Amino acid sequence: QVQLVESGGGLVQAGGSLTVSCVASGRTNSVSTMGWYRQAPGKQRELVAAITGSSSTNYAASVTGRFTISRDNAKNTALLQMNSLKPEDTAVYYCFARLLPTTYWGQGTQVTVSS
Repeated sequence: QVQLVESGGGLVQAGGSLTVSCVASGRTNSVSTMGWYRQAPGKQRELVAAITGSSSTNYAASVTGRFTISRDNAKNTALLQMNSLKPEDTAVYYCFARLLPTTYWGQGTQVTVSS
């Protein structure tokens, strides 16, 4: 089993930056992909970014060029650096980690971007 704890959300002005973190514990040696989904009020959940065990990354088109996901396998941690934030980035960001066949979820962290 894997437990995920995420932090780093908050309130930021448009154009600013935030970094959210996700720390995994438990059976972390078996974790492959980590990443974040986000969900804004009245909108569907969307994949923001993901990073594989070999550090290959992919991003939602809406955040490409602004967000960077990374991981430190030794520390069982993933980071999502969010730059040039826009009000439409406002959402609850949920970290996930895959341990086949299960996906584990963090508790979520609120990111609010003001205009």
